[in-house]
Amino acid sequence: MPRYKLTIEYDGRGLVGWQRQAKGLSVQETLETAVERFCGKRLTVHGAGRTDAGVHALAQVAHIDLPRDKPPDVIRSALNQHVKPNAIAILAVERVADSFDARRSARGRIYRYRILNRRPPPALERGRVWHVGPALDLAAMQAATAVLVGKHDFTTFRDTLCQAKSPVKTLDALDVARASEEIWIEARARSFLHHQVRNMVGTLKLVGAGKWDAADVKRALDARDRRAGGPTAPAEGLYLMAVLYPEAA
Repeated sequence: MPRYKLTIEYDGRGLVGWQRQAKGLSVQETLETAVERFCGKRLTVHGAGRTDAGVHALAQVAHIDLPRDKPPDVIRSALNQHVKPNAIAILAVERVADSFDARRSARGRIYRYRILNRRPPPALERGRVWHVGPALDLAAMQAATAVLVGKHDFTTFRDTLCQAKSPVKTLDALDVARASEEIWIEARARSFLHHQVRNMVGTLKLVGAGKWDAADVKRALDARDRRAGGPTAPAEGLYLMAVLYPEAA
């Protein structure tokens, strides 16, 4: 069975996340229904990672094994037709080697969190950003990121229901930048714990608000206790920007 790599964009609002669930519509279920309508078979679409309810993606990656070869453009057009009216789009389809696995072959993931930092609430971007009215101290947030970059036990920033075998992860980069009225927090790592990015963002927001400083973040990290960390930022501001693979993948 030929294997295809899918690059997918979606608006997470109204969806229960990537993974198929008993209650609510997921991205995975929507895609698998589209595939069945296209080729007449029930097949599994394997994603590079799970995104939570309300989280968006600009370039989620998945793979699927189809019963027979089809031109990538034909597959893309058919699937985009069948996912309607959901806010999901297949951006690209590529024929890949049978050894390619969307999750296991990945060497990195990049997430971006968007904070709208202005007094007026969002109108056009409602459901796509975290609105924080009071001005945040960008320089303080940038200084605090240094505490989190590197290999650490991230228990403090891990959801209590996280199923990962170990809380130790290597955070390759954590950057904070201003983009007009928004603050973007971008995290890069091979993999993340459940809610890790959102919990780090909630903690950095405390720093930006002047309630914490870098030393407080260090104490929270060292505590290895979720109760020592900041709040979990809302899902609506989080975007999966890219999944990174070796060039030969």
